[in-house]
Amino acid sequence: MRIPFSYSFRNLLTRKLTTFLTASGMALVVFVFAAVLMLAEGLQKTLVETGTYENVVVIRKAAGSEVQSGIDRLQASIVETQPEIAIGADGKRQVAKELVVLIALPKRGTDKPSNVVIRGIGEESMSLRPQVKLVQGRMPRPGSSEIISGASIAKRFQGGGLGENLRFAMRDWTVVGVFDAGNTGFSSEIWGDADQFMQAFRRPAYSSEIFRLRDPHEFEPLKVRLESDPRLTLEAMREPEYYKKQSEMMAKFLRILGLTLTLIFSLGAVIGAMITMYSAVANRVFEIGTLRALGFQRRSILFSFLMEALLLGFIGGITGLLFASFLQLFTVSTLNFQTFSELAFTFSLSFGIVYKAMAFSLLMGFVGGVLPAFRASRMNIVEALRAS
Repeated sequence: MRIPFSYSFRNLLTRKLTTFLTASGMALVVFVFAAVLMLAEGLQKTLVETGTYENVVVIRKAAGSEVQSGIDRLQASIVETQPEIAIGADGKRQVAKELVVLIALPKRGTDKPSNVVIRGIGEESMSLRPQVKLVQGRMPRPGSSEIISGASIAKRFQGGGLGENLRFAMRDWTVVGVFDAGNTGFSSEIWGDADQFMQAFRRPAYSSEIFRLRDPHEFEPLKVRLESDPRLTLEAMREPEYYKKQSEMMAKFLRILGLTLTLIFSLGAVIGAMITMYSAVANRVFEIGTLRALGFQRRSILFSFLMEALLLGFIGGITGLLFASFLQLFTVSTLNFQTFSELAFTFSLSFGIVYKAMAFSLLMGFVGGVLPAFRASRMNIVEALRAS
């Protein structure tokens, strides 16, 4: 004979306080676990979505990032003559030579500085990034000390708003526009004329070269040719691949941190579940004896108590994920370990995170309930009935 599922569910309802406290402990652990995974997922999603599949990023070999890269003008001219580069509607090659440097700017409401990416752009830089839209003001005039700032910069940094001024590289720069790049890393950058930035920062070389392929399938032969050209010391990557690499170190750190915190908190949750189930067994000794006398096998009682523990884990998991889902409404900023610049992004909840969080929650319930369930199933019928 098998004990029905409703029996386990009703037993949880009769112990509302202990069920609530135990499920709350599990929910807290799941919340922390999901929150850290969402943080890492949001970081990677923001950076990966920064790139476009048809675009190719060219940087110096072993540079790691645009900040560390350098491409001299001769090498840049060789790259921009490659036949695989797309031609725009205006008849111009869709390629941009860009400069990327870091500066420190104070945040609004505090004098605490943080690193910000300054990107010197070319004529085709905007067309290569359709996700970037100018929402206020106008584009900077070539050859001028005018800049445009990302929406995140305009909101969080002093002098980054429309009509405000910033001073860096021994010059004053006027913000003439604000652009919105959606949920991408470009929103945390300041853009201006590449040639003006090179003069101001005294940089003789570009940081990177970006171009669009006329056919996405032509990337591999182009990559081999560029990287084997003895005149060049460059490597080529698809833009999403490049930005994914920029997030790997930070995302790995967040996941390790999340796993460590979760393991620490989960010990308390498992102990709480075990105490709850042991208490349930102690209070239902006569009931267990009656079930055995009615013909229910030890295995059925074992499964019944395990089901109660798994239900506790399920309730805790659902509750924790519910509260964690509201984190998607918030935007956070942190230092990207790869580029040492500040990056603003949102929490991101994916199916993979839901799956992992629920599996972990059920595992906590199982571990906390397996010993009490075995104890219940091993009770002697006569001794259990005498307990009344």
